[in-house]
Amino acid sequence: MVKKRILSGIAGAAICTFLVNGSALAVPTTYDGITFPGGDISFADQLVDLTFGDPAPTAANFIDGNQALGAPDYTGGGGGTGSVSLGRGGTITVRFTDNALTGSGDNTPDLHIFEVGPDIEDTFVSISEDGNDFIDVGKVEGATSSIDIDFFLDSLSIDVMTQFFFVRLMDDPNEGGSTGNTVGADIDAIGAISTVFVSDPVPLPAAAWMFMAGLGGIVATRRARKAS
Repeated sequence: MVKKRILSGIAGAAICTFLVNGSALAVPTTYDGITFPGGDISFADQLVDLTFGDPAPTAANFIDGNQALGAPDYTGGGGGTGSVSLGRGGTITVRFTDNALTGSGDNTPDLHIFEVGPDIEDTFVSISEDGNDFIDVGKVEGATSSIDIDFFLDSLSIDVMTQFFFVRLMDDPNEGGSTGNTVGADIDAIGAISTVFVSDPVPLPAAAWMFMAGLGGIVATRRARKAS
């Protein structure tokens, strides 16, 4: 579960909605009805590997693995951009760099896969702490689908708050079409609903520092009055 501290009153309005882990600022955001408490930082940051299946996609605008990074941005249509096709049985591995995927401690969804396009295609999902040893966490049935990883971690006696930085998707070769320019699952984004932040603290805006300094002055004045 995302560790958070809600800032109340004027201070909260002036700075941000959440102060995650006492450092990174995050504003919750919602895509396709799925809310990500960590905001856009919740999505995969780095392409580790892309291995096209057979047949592989041939549409030039659907073969860039980097299109699966960041928040959902698929523009739709055969000439659209913002997603990558895996090809039949193809795989893609991505990495979170400023956050990590965790369980939530309950049966709510922890990981969400945005699969787009007119043909709904399934993918097998696995996660890893180090990019070497992966744990299978089931299958998503195409379109925008979520996974509760707690169930799989519990069955393996793994702490649900373990931090996972890698996610691997594999197109199910037995689902979806096997011909066309965009064969295989079409991945738009991969987001951690349950996440913790691991990056360095994000600097507050100058105005926020001024506000906090003023607030500190008020507190100091009140303490001085009480002492006198």
